[in-house]
Amino acid sequence: MAPNDDPTRTKRLYQVWKGSNRFFFGGRLIFGPDVASLFLSTFLIAGPAIAFCIRMYIKIKHENANVGRNYSILILGALLAVLDLVFLFCTSGRDPGILPRNSNPPESDEAFEETTPSMEWVNGRTPHLKLPRTKDVMVNGHTVKVKYCDTCLLYRPPRASHCSICNNCVQRFDHHCPWVGQCIGIRNYRFFFMFISTATMLCLHVFICSWINLLEKEADSDSNLWKAMSHDVLSVILIVYCFIVVWFVGGLTVFHFYLICTNQTTYENFRYRYDKKENPYNKGTAGNLREMFFSKMPPSLNNFRSFVEESEHIVMGSMTPNFAEGEISSKEKIDIEMGNRLAEETGNSLPEILRNLDFDDLEDEMMVKNEGERPMDSLFMEGQDVKQSAEISIPGDDGKVKTNNSAAFQNGVGEFMESQTARNETDTSEQPRM
Repeated sequence: MAPNDDPTRTKRLYQVWKGSNRFFFGGRLIFGPDVASLFLSTFLIAGPAIAFCIRMYIKIKHENANVGRNYSILILGALLAVLDLVFLFCTSGRDPGILPRNSNPPESDEAFEETTPSMEWVNGRTPHLKLPRTKDVMVNGHTVKVKYCDTCLLYRPPRASHCSICNNCVQRFDHHCPWVGQCIGIRNYRFFFMFISTATMLCLHVFICSWINLLEKEADSDSNLWKAMSHDVLSVILIVYCFIVVWFVGGLTVFHFYLICTNQTTYENFRYRYDKKENPYNKGTAGNLREMFFSKMPPSLNNFRSFVEESEHIVMGSMTPNFAEGEISSKEKIDIEMGNRLAEETGNSLPEILRNLDFDDLEDEMMVKNEGERPMDSLFMEGQDVKQSAEISIPGDDGKVKTNNSAAFQNGVGEFMESQTARNETDTSEQPRM
């Protein structure tokens, strides 16, 4: 076999990752699929900040009064802008807390033999895999339901959720922010809050200082405010821009500060409404603030630069969310393959009922014990007609050939055999019809 034909080629994890993330610098930086919005956010922050710094620099050069104060305003504005951009990239370019995917579904803790009205099975069609859709876990003395993820093949930990945009399960999932192009989770929520709060402080700083510049312009020229605005258009533009933006970022800052104080996420606040029932994660205002800002950042559960076998992730990626279609046993695969081969040899396609029939629920009525013996099971329709039964050979574990025949084939075989009536008339004797 040529080296290029080897299905188990070694690659780095980020190269075969099945999520929608974008990786840069060899997997060191991870972004969401909408990373392009990061350029827009950068422009909306850096553009006004640079314009404000230029305005303050021109004021310092042309005015000799209050030079020290103006330098302080300039430096503080530049520092807030740089910090805001740093927090933006820390939020967008790191792992938000992605849960590793499983290559196989987990085994059930106990056998569930029958369903109940309140129980939804992950896969109700395949009897060899029965997993409950939800499981109950205890969190601080409270019962919390965790859901099964059909894509990641795992039970999500408490407070985790699957992001439909990034196609990943994220720990302590808050929301997917389109402005940063990344999910907000347990490993970047702190940076996200610092980003929006710093943006709020930057808007307030530019807004107030621009008003000061206009008022000083009015006082120096002994004119009214409107004339001062006509001579300092840049300050007017900055005032209007910051007035609009501060309502957005300021509102987000206040809302997320409330969520931090009550130990909630945006997803939980909109879905569960903990103000109407007890929050199992609430540790008090002081405890919640300590957990958010003074606790150790959990490490990433994925080493995206580690080497993995590509074949493992190909199998994982081929699993469909619907187990009834994607997870079948080896015996079922043989049955389907033999049915397709029969259709190719006869030149007719199998009826739909035969294609979708689950052979695990059928019982073998007769097996061939001698190689020269040929079974002729009959399907009796209304107690009168005798038709040739369908035979599907399955190689057994001992190398012998088994034949599956059942009355469950009756309707499907009837449709299949009616399309071959002309062919069978030459080989079989004519049967009386009622």
